[in-house]
Amino acid sequence: MTTYWNLVPVGLLQGFLFAIVALGIMMPFRFLNFPDITSEGAFPLGGSVAAALLANGVDPVSATVIAAGCGLLAGFATAMTHLYLRLNSLLCGVLVVTGLFSINIRIMGKPNTALFSFGDIYGLVLGNFGDAIGARVVLVGGIAIAMSGAMLWFLRTQTGLALRAVGASPSMARAQGIAVSFYTILGVGLAGACAAVAGALTAQNQAFADVNMGLGVLVNGLASLILGEQIVGRGSLLRQLSAPLVGALVYFQIINLALAFGLEPSDLKLLTAVFVFVMLAIAGRFRRER
Repeated sequence: MTTYWNLVPVGLLQGFLFAIVALGIMMPFRFLNFPDITSEGAFPLGGSVAAALLANGVDPVSATVIAAGCGLLAGFATAMTHLYLRLNSLLCGVLVVTGLFSINIRIMGKPNTALFSFGDIYGLVLGNFGDAIGARVVLVGGIAIAMSGAMLWFLRTQTGLALRAVGASPSMARAQGIAVSFYTILGVGLAGACAAVAGALTAQNQAFADVNMGLGVLVNGLASLILGEQIVGRGSLLRQLSAPLVGALVYFQIINLALAFGLEPSDLKLLTAVFVFVMLAIAGRFRRER
């Protein structure tokens, strides 16, 4: 158990980072009924943009905000391709993610960028405590909670209600005069922005960005979201927005527990796949029983 306790802070930090990803994944899946995998490409896009900007002297906060803007554009691209070319949303996501791989290399000028000699948002905000993992957990946790709170506020506004109406019934929303295309593009764009923020924070945390850093992000985010929904439920908007946060924290502690008991790191992908399968089966069984 000593190994596990040593991994707890790392798991908390990873959990909060992936809570932001899961928050973005939830937006199209749950609020728009729009299956989407753009987060798999927006995550490394955020890391690549932040790394390139930091390496060129841009301050960490601006680099993170610009990375979020690029993720927003990636989401826009997926939604607009689906709406105007009439392609399947998953296929649109695949095309955007594939294209972003080359774009990320162009942005950084190479497949990866080391950031050890550049400042980051942790050192900027935390000062002398920037290298302390406990302080980083508090900072990233605060960002994740703040983003969840902002999303809760947004979804209760008139714009947010219109976006949710589009997900509930596009035909009914259209009949009420709601611009379905606009709100679909907005929702998928916000999802991409969330994933890009997580990518930018992750790149600064690990001090490097790589074009392959998005592999498995979607599955981990989905696992966190599904687990969180099983724990806190989906009976209210607050519960829905709490699910990614709770699920990600619990999920990464489960991963750490598996590692502490001797699971090989190379087996984590298989563990994640099995875990998602089991959680989906449980959720489906629960719905049938109801």
